Amino acid sequence: MFRNYLKISWRNLTKNKAHTFINVTGLSVGMAVAILIGLWIWDELSYDKNFQNHERIVQVWQHQTFNGKVGSQTAMPIPLGTMLKQDYTGKDKDFKYTILCSWNYDHILALGDKKITQQGSFMQADGPEMLSLKMLKGTRAGLSDPSSIMLSDKVAKAIFGTEDPLNKTLKLDNKELIKVTGVYEDIAHNSTFNELYIIMPWDLYMSSQDWVKRASTQWGNNSFQIFAQLNDKADINKVNARIAGLKLKNIALAGDKVGASFKPVVFLHPMDKWHLRSEFKDGVNTGGAIQFIWMFGIIGTFVLLLACINFMNLSTARSEKRAKEVGIRKTVGSLRSQLIAQFFSESLMIVALAFILSIVLVLLILPWFNQVANKTMGVLWANPVFWLMGLGFSLLTGIIAGSYPAFYLSSFQPIKVLKGTFKAGRFAALPRKILVVLQFTVSVTLIIGTIVVFLQVQHTKNRVVGYERTGLLQMNMKSDDIHKNFAAVRNDLLQSGVIDEMAESGSPLTGVYSNSSGLNWRGKAPDLQDDFGTIGVTHEFGKVAKWNVVDGRDFSRAFVSDSNAMILNESAAKFMNFKHPVGEIINWGEKYKVIGVVKDMVMSSPYEPVKPSIFTISKRLEGGVVDIRLKASVSTPDALAKIESVFKRYDPGSPFDYKFTDDEYNKKFANEERVGKLAGFFTLLAIFISCMGLFGMASFMAEQRIKEIGVRKVLGASVFSLWRLMSTDFIILVSISLLIAIPTAYYFMHGWLQDYKYRTELSWWIFVLTAVGAIGITVLTVSYQSIKAALTNPVKSLKTE
Repeated sequence: MFRNYLKISWRNLTKNKAHTFINVTGLSVGMAVAILIGLWIWDELSYDKNFQNHERIVQVWQHQTFNGKVGSQTAMPIPLGTMLKQDYTGKDKDFKYTILCSWNYDHILALGDKKITQQGSFMQADGPEMLSLKMLKGTRAGLSDPSSIMLSDKVAKAIFGTEDPLNKTLKLDNKELIKVTGVYEDIAHNSTFNELYIIMPWDLYMSSQDWVKRASTQWGNNSFQIFAQLNDKADINKVNARIAGLKLKNIALAGDKVGASFKPVVFLHPMDKWHLRSEFKDGVNTGGAIQFIWMFGIIGTFVLLLACINFMNLSTARSEKRAKEVGIRKTVGSLRSQLIAQFFSESLMIVALAFILSIVLVLLILPWFNQVANKTMGVLWANPVFWLMGLGFSLLTGIIAGSYPAFYLSSFQPIKVLKGTFKAGRFAALPRKILVVLQFTVSVTLIIGTIVVFLQVQHTKNRVVGYERTGLLQMNMKSDDIHKNFAAVRNDLLQSGVIDEMAESGSPLTGVYSNSSGLNWRGKAPDLQDDFGTIGVTHEFGKVAKWNVVDGRDFSRAFVSDSNAMILNESAAKFMNFKHPVGEIINWGEKYKVIGVVKDMVMSSPYEPVKPSIFTISKRLEGGVVDIRLKASVSTPDALAKIESVFKRYDPGSPFDYKFTDDEYNKKFANEERVGKLAGFFTLLAIFISCMGLFGMASFMAEQRIKEIGVRKVLGASVFSLWRLMSTDFIILVSISLLIAIPTAYYFMHGWLQDYKYRTELSWWIFVLTAVGAIGITVLTVSYQSIKAALTNPVKSLKTE
């Protein structure tokens, strides 16, 4: 019996090829979208879950109050980590491990003449144990030797190839000789530590960097990270209460009134919240990347819903044409249960075909999707949850879509059907119309959302940045050789004719690495807290950046006094309440004279207001940034080749690594652009699915009204009037969906834009353009079937069976 059901189902599917194609294709695309988004959500929710103790690992954060507003940060002082390790870590204490750690940045590893640059951190000895690193060679105790290094598998293979790297000696940053004591498995891509390719001992950091050694007693130097693992019996809320006032208490004891004025509150942030819930507003966790989980989850649900609506619409519409078949089968003895089983088998067969095709589509799209989403996902073949959800959804969709023909049509009385007295009823098409409205409501909302995301990115990209980005190179110096020979390197490059100017700085033009407070100036209010971005530079920095001096002058080597000079940006001058700050004296440990004001430069987030910043001439720029402006008349490859030859002459031990400032600035938009691309992709698929549904419904309606159209043609109706007759119903439905979608999209996108202080406006033309586009797409989709029906010879239309 079941075999017979399948055979009849297959015959019906092959008989109505167009209907089958629309149903299978639309549903498979919807399923593919749902699977892709499901894989992405799974990857996001499993972030950092590769660490064995992820539920107990925390990072130490602090809240600080700045002029009445509470900010939260991960940068911490060394003495706090030392205190937590000494007083709060141990068998019967709060923490099992407490780890001081540097930031992850580039280091040079050299084996003879072979040199590579890789990212890594200095970390205390228990770090690998806390992170439960999977060791391929050596043990997790490898950092106990101050002259050691641990490599990821990727780095070990890059340097040593197939050789055993254990106990081999490398040179770190052209300075320290270190021994390889361990090789660990590459950390998963969906992890906070996914770029931790090398780990070096904290003791080496302390002994090789004088500023770190000085920072070991400075409670106000927030330049490091602290991680910890809670003991099994420790309660995070109780631990938070115990450690909250540690920093404030010790800053006060040290007599640091400025640091104490920020009222620091120490707290623990669990690893399970790092990726998705690391945004704080006024000291309260407000979420973070979790918003994208909800956003794409909703998009995936709605795109899948669109496909299901198509499937159910076309299935129910087509099923009414099979009333006579039901009547005949009942007359010859078919039971209602048999008819129900028949209709369900057809529905489930379509869904099964769609599910198989959706898996194929996912395999084809996944490489591109991974590239756009910055993921390394694969289909979860061995995961039972994946199959249960996929098969469960397929079964549910098949049952829901097949329920109308199965239960409604199987109830027909054969006498009425075969006499031709059966009619579907006045409101039979109403559910289908409601579903079409819902379809286009979702599609239009997605279109508006995608346009707004794109406009927000473009609006911010077009923001005036205050300096000339094109033709700028920036190089992070991993050794001191270029700094020590700065004058000679600069002179050689200028003589080569490939550069306009060269400078050094403590921060690149695309970031501010240092902040300072405690500055004093004339008229400063006693209770005003200050926090300035502080950038040490050489005299040529302004010429390299081509910044805009709006008051006073630039730094110049012609003025010996510029060693104690200061340039403010506009935001700093405004914060200090100076209308004409040139000539003012700023007290910052020693006295600095303001010689100029430059137009605000967007060095940090382009979505935020520019931070008040100060620029001074600094002699301590070792390990900083070299900034070079290329000569516009020289081709970039030629310029890079000559710059590399000069750099190799003075720093032969370092690879020639450079970045274009323009590219680094554009990376600041990566997250929003990624969201925009994915949303745009899903929106196109949503429109495709909706149009397929419209095409199928138009085809069905044209077939239903073929005799009416024939009569109208005989009575003199034009092709245009028939096209208008067939298209008007769909245009009305889409217009209703616009009335629902436009205010809905406005509400959600207006709320989304509030997260950005520098944002675009929701202009009226966005909604008008979307409305015109939606109606245009509808007319184009429906027109083919409408015009085809209108051009049909009425003789054929009016023929009886």
